[in-house]
Amino acid sequence: MSESTTNEPSAGEPGTERRGQGEPEGQKWLSGIVSVIGLWIAVSPFVYETAMSITWNNLLVGGAVFLLAGYNYYRIITAHPTSTAVMSLVALLALWTLVSPFAIAGRIAMEGLEVAAQGLVWSNVVSGLIAAVLAAYIAYAAGRAVRTGAPAGT
Repeated sequence: MSESTTNEPSAGEPGTERRGQGEPEGQKWLSGIVSVIGLWIAVSPFVYETAMSITWNNLLVGGAVFLLAGYNYYRIITAHPTSTAVMSLVALLALWTLVSPFAIAGRIAMEGLEVAAQGLVWSNVVSGLIAAVLAAYIAYAAGRAVRTGAPAGT
């Protein structure tokens, strides 16, 4: 008889992935794209005319998105699993980027100060929406891999 007596799954069965292979290639590149979007959010106030409060908001939130998504990219390329918590936080920060021009503009308008240029508002809306969707997908895919019983990091 040539049947194996080990409990290891054969090729093609669930659970055949090995730790150290890292995340799927797509998650690595999506994390990199989200990181670049965060960098754009941070530097965009210097491209458009804007109020100082929106400048600081974009610098802080964009910098955080850049660093956190970059951290997740680093984790993936070093064969560590995606951090679901980090990417969930990135998704929340990106959603804030999407709504912040309207929240901050309302406060600025009440004080009679200059509001952000339309280009910056649309830049924040589009960048925030894209980053939120990508980060949420990455967090979902990483969490789903853990729930389905796949080894961490696969």
